[in-house]
Amino acid sequence: MPQHARPRPICAHCDGFPQVAITTGQTTPDGHRETVTATCHPCNGTGHTAPARAYARTGA
Repeated sequence: MPQHARPRPICAHCDGFPQVAITTGQTTPDGHRETVTATCHPCNGTGHTAPARAYARTGA
């Protein structure tokens, strides 16, 4: 079945990868690497430039 919803534009700040895990260089006592999660603020962690509701309404 064809999909009629047009794809939303990808965020230029994160290139569609809105959340990433960054290693701190430290390890936990059991040997695992400590990581920090970073979220793209311009797209609020969605990976797209326009919110889904606004995009669906305008169809742009």
